[in-house]
Amino acid sequence: MKLAMGADHGGYSLKEILKKHLVEAGHEVLDLGTHDTSSCNYPDYAAKVAYAVADKDADLGVLICGTGIGMSIAANKIHGIRAACCGDTYSAAMTRNHNNANVLCLGERVIGYGLALDMVDLFVDTPFEGGRHQRRIDKMMAYEA
Repeated sequence: MKLAMGADHGGYSLKEILKKHLVEAGHEVLDLGTHDTSSCNYPDYAAKVAYAVADKDADLGVLICGTGIGMSIAANKIHGIRAACCGDTYSAAMTRNHNNANVLCLGERVIGYGLALDMVDLFVDTPFEGGRHQRRIDKMMAYEA
């Protein structure tokens, strides 16, 4: 699977850990920055990752900032994106299974590295269930029109 990843300075360290983990698991990772801990603006990286997913340059996206909240708000401004800020494994799996989320947003300052690794694995490996959930996704995505 091809994953687009991005982070601001508050999520840089976790991005690097997750990127290494995903590559070792056999995934292709498109690292869209940031590439150090210098202060930067999270909406810039949220947009890069969201556009990569929306334009089908990546299958899924992962965004990391201090809390994950800013990234999720910014990413959801891009047409076709369903970004979810998650803080536990159940939510990371269910946001794929029921909501067909295509971008996972995490907060480096609020979750530990081990939990983040489990969450990204669940997000990547959990399929969308479809069925009754598809009509809800269709309704939600119609709001963009």
